[in-house]
Amino acid sequence: MAVSFSAAAKAEICRSFPQKRCCALAECFGVLLCCNSFHTESIKIITESREFACILPKLFKKAFELEFDSYPSLEAPGKLVFQIWEPDKIEVIMASFGFGVRDTLALHVNLPVVEEDCCKAAFLRGAFLAGGSVTDPGKGYHMELTTTHQAVAREAEALMRETLGFSPKLAARGGGQVLYLKQSDQISDFLTYLGARVAAMGIMETKLEKDLNNKVNRRCNCDDANISKVVEAAQEQLAAIRLLRERGLLENLPWKLSQAAKARMENPSASLSELAALMEPPITKPAMNNRMKKLVLMAKETGK
Repeated sequence: MAVSFSAAAKAEICRSFPQKRCCALAECFGVLLCCNSFHTESIKIITESREFACILPKLFKKAFELEFDSYPSLEAPGKLVFQIWEPDKIEVIMASFGFGVRDTLALHVNLPVVEEDCCKAAFLRGAFLAGGSVTDPGKGYHMELTTTHQAVAREAEALMRETLGFSPKLAARGGGQVLYLKQSDQISDFLTYLGARVAAMGIMETKLEKDLNNKVNRRCNCDDANISKVVEAAQEQLAAIRLLRERGLLENLPWKLSQAAKARMENPSASLSELAALMEPPITKPAMNNRMKKLVLMAKETGK
């Protein structure tokens, strides 16, 4: 069965395990505040991500020095359920976040746990792994985090605004709270912040391809031959740049070629003359064409 885009993004995030205990604690905090059940009687975390299920016990061991009372079999199909019900363990976890087992206050994001920048990122990673999802960019742009705690939703929104410079929308759904983003650039930035750079690049590439196709459609009544030539050249250049990036060669290009590659990726439907004007300093159309030819040639030589 094909892996969904959301599952692939979570798998990528799981490859980065927190090295510091404070970050493990913050990531567990995000997990618990967005999981299926977190209260003084029991904790239940349900996931379909095998990668998340693999790191979850290690995460709790590093943060709290304790183990789950119930583990799922990673070989079992469907959803995987982790549980803790022993009172002593729950008391340790609650105390780690500044809560008492007899507290009647609603759960919230205890700011000292996410005081450091690394811990802020860890918290949002945990929240996304436990209660997040992202739509395949080929179908649309939508990313969300869900929680059953109203205060957590408000405080997570403020945390994202502080760390990323933009705020998700907030909505109620089925008794829970949903934070969501619908702009491709914001979703891409958020996934990059969490450590899912490949997934973020996938969103950017899909958007570039959509923009290119939309521009082609808008020009369908123009000179078809000229448009096809421009589009084919641009697609060949974009494909070459992607190949160079996948082979790890893009970062080591000479400045002139690196500048040209970046301009093409950011302006997939621009003409050579438009790209030439974006160079610093601006260059001629033939000079820009020469740079693009070099990129395509390098990609062809690399692909042999």
